[in-house]
Amino acid sequence: MVMLAPVEASSLRVRGVSKAFCPPGNGSARRLALDGVSFSVAGGELVSLIGPSGCGKSTLLRLIAGLDSPDSGELLIGYHRITYPSAERGLVFQDPNLFPWLTVRRNIEAGLVARGVLKEKRDEVDEFMHLVGLETFADSYPHHLSGGMAQRVALARALINHPKVLLLDEPLGALDAFTRMRMQDEVLRLWQAGRPKQPLRIRPEIVSDELLGLWQARRTTTLLVTHDIDEAIYMSDRILIMTPRPGKIERTISIPLDRPRDRSSSDFLRLRADILELLHFAGNATATSGT
Repeated sequence: MVMLAPVEASSLRVRGVSKAFCPPGNGSARRLALDGVSFSVAGGELVSLIGPSGCGKSTLLRLIAGLDSPDSGELLIGYHRITYPSAERGLVFQDPNLFPWLTVRRNIEAGLVARGVLKEKRDEVDEFMHLVGLETFADSYPHHLSGGMAQRVALARALINHPKVLLLDEPLGALDAFTRMRMQDEVLRLWQAGRPKQPLRIRPEIVSDELLGLWQARRTTTLLVTHDIDEAIYMSDRILIMTPRPGKIERTISIPLDRPRDRSSSDFLRLRADILELLHFAGNATATSGT
């Protein structure tokens, strides 16, 4: 018998990252958006980033995605520095940004086409359409889809590249409250599909590439930007709270609640009240020492 263990997910580390921009019409001045931001996300962890508008949350995600470069500091996936965009970092925006002239299937395939691997990976398209519950809409166009369905296509398009890190920039912010709660469960289901598993004992003569592929599940490290405190508590292992601009990490809050979580439980509501106080939305009292 041999023992197969799941592949370790990749950690994300942000070390002393700062970024400044020139305000429109004033090329000589620079406005600091991020000031020495440092934090880490463990492999397979889901962490939320919350803070006031303009504190640099989306800028930080763009830096991690490799779409821009920091002025100072470094960003690492595992032990490798981030210096350019890569399919190992999937980015999903608030707007699904689907190609309106492509069907659901073709939109999901788009990343595989861009990487030149569609021929080898074509079978995975059906798997991911099933994973997000859209197999019956394979030949539909984006204008036929609801907001929640379009966002599921965007998630499938990011996940089909098997990213080591999934970056979610308020992907549910434009949805109505009921659809948003359903989609929170969808995102958690997709994320938990790649959670750690117990080692599998198996006879060596039946080990195959297909079996290894199934066993080496998608364990995706996830960083979620949201303004919704309930969403952050419901979904996250930890919450990072940012200061107003220039943004830096002010507080880290662990969420010690078992999943699935009850939004009406006393522990959930207590955490919510503590975070609201910390953000000065519910009075001037400081957060409790437990938080």
